[in-house]
Amino acid sequence: MSKKIFITGTGTDVGKSYISALVVKKMREFGLNVGYFKPVSSGNLADDEIIPLDVKFVRDFAKIELSYSQMSAYNFIKPYSPHLSAKNENKSVNMDTIISKLNNLDEICDFMVVEGAGGVICPLRYDDEKIMLLDLIKALNLSVIIVSDAALGAINQTGLTSFYLRQNGVDIKGVVLNNFDENCPICVDNKKMINELFGLKILSCVKRDELSLDISKDEILNIFN
Repeated sequence: MSKKIFITGTGTDVGKSYISALVVKKMREFGLNVGYFKPVSSGNLADDEIIPLDVKFVRDFAKIELSYSQMSAYNFIKPYSPHLSAKNENKSVNMDTIISKLNNLDEICDFMVVEGAGGVICPLRYDDEKIMLLDLIKALNLSVIIVSDAALGAINQTGLTSFYLRQNGVDIKGVVLNNFDENCPICVDNKKMINELFGLKILSCVKRDELSLDISKDEILNIFN
């Protein structure tokens, strides 16, 4: 059974895939056998087959030798919330399918980075059966890393996200602040306030277009324990 961590965000386009790629790349540099899995995604490229763009980015950036099919379960074309994209394509997300595909990677990888879709309150399916992102996190029984943009609004967005997760019994390992500018007083203060107000550990502050994560092997391994 691989050790896993779930990466969620304070909203859409805060850099979950980018941070996932940095984490996986750093772990591979440490010689760790790590994989990546994105259960549900939308806003993908339709060619002869659907190309899951977030999966492709992480796969290429971290040089993961797994197929798109191994690294994902449901990939939709329209850039909508997953439940709406699925409805648009007459498809339905099935929890058992996601868990089965993830279990297949347990035989290949020692560690696994699992990335969510959108923010933490994200419907994956909403018809006769209702599946929220939270349901997936709890079904997998995983701890979470919250990715937030470091700029204005980070305090409120990170606080609300952490409150929702804690209210639902989800363990939070910490926060990664993306697009961090050490010369920006807002970014510096957000880092301080998120820690002091919510008791959240700041795992890393990532500059825009950073190519490597500033974190030690022990710190990485502690996230998975």
